[in-house]
Amino acid sequence: MGVPAPTAPRTLPPELRGEFAPGGASPLIEARNLTVSFKVDGATVEAVRDATFQLGRGETVAIVGESGSGKSVTARAVMGLLGRNARVGTASRVLFEGRDLLPLGAEARRRLRGSRMAMIFQEPMSSLNPVYTVGAQIAEALRAHARLAKSAALGRARELLEEVGIPRPAERLRQYPHQLSGGQRQRVMIAMALANRPDVLIADEPTTALDVTVQAQILNLIRDLQRTRGMTVALITHDLTIVRRFADYVYVMRRGRVREHGPTAAIFEAPKDEYTRHLLASEPKGRAAPAPADAPVVIEGRDVKVAYTLKSGGMFRPVFSELVAVDGLSLALRRRETLGLVGESGSGKTTFGQALMRLVPCQAGEIAFDGARIDGLDRAGMRPLRRRMQIVFQDPFSSLNPRMSVGQIIAEGLKVNGIGANAAERADRVRDALRDAGMPDGIAGRFPHEFSGGQRQRIAIARAIALEPEFILLDEPTSALDLSVQAQVIALLRRLQEERGLSYLFISHDLKVVRAMCHRVIVMRDGRIVEQGPVDDVLARPRDDYTKRLVRAAFEVAA
Repeated sequence: MGVPAPTAPRTLPPELRGEFAPGGASPLIEARNLTVSFKVDGATVEAVRDATFQLGRGETVAIVGESGSGKSVTARAVMGLLGRNARVGTASRVLFEGRDLLPLGAEARRRLRGSRMAMIFQEPMSSLNPVYTVGAQIAEALRAHARLAKSAALGRARELLEEVGIPRPAERLRQYPHQLSGGQRQRVMIAMALANRPDVLIADEPTTALDVTVQAQILNLIRDLQRTRGMTVALITHDLTIVRRFADYVYVMRRGRVREHGPTAAIFEAPKDEYTRHLLASEPKGRAAPAPADAPVVIEGRDVKVAYTLKSGGMFRPVFSELVAVDGLSLALRRRETLGLVGESGSGKTTFGQALMRLVPCQAGEIAFDGARIDGLDRAGMRPLRRRMQIVFQDPFSSLNPRMSVGQIIAEGLKVNGIGANAAERADRVRDALRDAGMPDGIAGRFPHEFSGGQRQRIAIARAIALEPEFILLDEPTSALDLSVQAQVIALLRRLQEERGLSYLFISHDLKVVRAMCHRVIVMRDGRIVEQGPVDDVLARPRDDYTKRLVRAAFEVAA
């Protein structure tokens, strides 16, 4: 019996960047042999494995990789924000200006966070306190580190909201996080992170929830602040377009390891690692299969209006004004059809979708599902229909119960709706749904906080499809996913639509995904429809100036 040939050692890139070699410049932040593991179901899972990287002063360094590659865990290790079940390797070092941060106590790390180091998190709703106004939360960050009086802190908070592009900032200060759109909440998080002008800003998917035009606005803002203050930015993202435009240096991670690193131009023009080449080649492709023109209408809205009352002024002289989020809109979605809703953050597209599902009240108009009026139904009247209409929310962490395991979260809907004869049959359905959503079925016993943002999004999709609905509202379902997983999810949604005859209302700011997924598209602005039609017609030959601007930002400026 012959001796097997020795396996060639797997090559990894050099640990040190050339400019930080011995005798050269000193990095502002350096991680050495960073290893982070978690205890999960009695086993140890290594999320980061011997990662070494350097961040220079005043530069933007991108850390890229697929969902679950360890890039967000790496950022949390630098900030000292790992969970209690995390274990950092004994040989690991995280140096800030040459000082190892890992041995520091909780109070010393807290003083660093918010003043010298700040982080923008991927999911704003889970980071903002729902019981405090936006203004109070920004002011708290300013008062804690800058020792400002309350009035001065609120004044600065208003300036910050204006700086990050939130309209009517004085009124928004008095609103609560749930009253803002996903993109507006993300901008509030950015304002809080930049409040004390930190030396290091770690941005974990900072523009995930933002449309393409505001995305460029925010990134330009961060870059301008970086230049004026010499701030170092660590940009964690799966969006390679952003990386190419804004990063000076790139680290590519896969399965917890750094696979390749180098100057941005070199990575994009001559990638050395096969995985890097795979990432660069991934983007939404193809078109939706033609939908039957004579298919019955599944859900219809006619002249739907949703408005909110905003309060300003003092306690004794309040001034009330009406904010119209959805201004008399109509649509009809047919079986096996995917209808896209696009527009900038705050345009009303999510509110319109949720109004059609009776998740937010509408002040006027009619809504019909499967030919029957539902706008007059109360909660009990809607309950039998909930199985037939499902939603995948934009922010998966806030929609997944942190106290329940993945299996319990998915099985809960089955149990409530009487699906499955017993627990064993429901468990089979849970495993099938997880596999269909591209997740291993052995994760049912784990909890939402143990997954990356992209993995949580796929769990949310699994929960929706487990009930075998007829209509799904997809609110930014691929916003937290890297390009290669995006392609998998698009293929999954197409297959489910073909096999089950599903209808999708697809809300997104990513026009490339909309072009690949949708049959028709509606463009919204300030609660109104500005243009609609077949997706290829609208995106290839837009008529409205606003649509032209969106298309330019998505396909030309970002190309």
